[in-house]
Amino acid sequence: MKALALLPAFALVGMTMACGAGGNGAGGTDAGASQAPGGDAAPAAQKDAALAGMVPADIKADGKIVIGQDQTYPPNEFVENGKATGFDVDLATAVGQVLGVQTEFQNSAFDGIIPGISAKKYEMGISSFTINAERMQTVDMISYYSAGTSLAVLKGNPDKLSVDDLCGKNVAVQKGTTQVDDLGKRNTACTKAGKQPINITQFQAQTDVNLALTAKRVQAELADSPVIDYAVKQTGGQLESAGAPYDTAPYGIVLPKGSGEFGKAIQGAVQKLIDSGIYKKILDKWGLSGSGAITKSEINPSAS
Repeated sequence: MKALALLPAFALVGMTMACGAGGNGAGGTDAGASQAPGGDAAPAAQKDAALAGMVPADIKADGKIVIGQDQTYPPNEFVENGKATGFDVDLATAVGQVLGVQTEFQNSAFDGIIPGISAKKYEMGISSFTINAERMQTVDMISYYSAGTSLAVLKGNPDKLSVDDLCGKNVAVQKGTTQVDDLGKRNTACTKAGKQPINITQFQAQTDVNLALTAKRVQAELADSPVIDYAVKQTGGQLESAGAPYDTAPYGIVLPKGSGEFGKAIQGAVQKLIDSGIYKKILDKWGLSGSGAITKSEINPSAS
């Protein structure tokens, strides 16, 4: 067991996910309170009859919302002891409680969630999706948090990197994220300036991005600010953030396009959690109650 303790915590997360996910990789949970790694239970929410009445008949019939998420993105969504956990899991569970239904979380590649919703494989997605205009062309999005992008480097920043000085450097990123697009734009700027392009390595799982950096296979990584903050804490001083977060934008719960009353029910449930204080308690549990907290949830808010 001491040998395992030498591994970063997010490495253990990746191992438990690989071992604990069965069959199709689903990490199903019910609407009960989930447990954080520290053992704190998420607060329970009360059912709202009016909002529950807006839930579609097919979801009422089977009593659950099937949710797609990429469970490699701690602290937002990951697997602990074979069960889905994290900020997004707790929030979606509480939304289900408000609507009087269970929540079933199914593990997926990040870039497969929105296609899965369009194909009716999932009824909802909550997986740290940044709200943007491109995504809202095919799905509805309901805001619930605000996050930026952060750059992580090895402790002490031995290569003296900044987000505006990545030309010719080896940078890791998760497939399908907004950071991929960000690096693409930065790469274009590098080549236009006559500099070496960024050597971008994309991984399917965020845990593999983190491990690539700690193993020194890359010099830096880009990810959402809460994910970088968590990785820094969990690596015991191996990593650090370089510079402040940038391009802050809201996260959105993903629903099928034209979700109608279902979208209003989800938005209303999130707002009820905000107004009741349960939202803040969930954020506090995961150390996310700083500048990312929102006071108003919206359906398809303006986005870049």
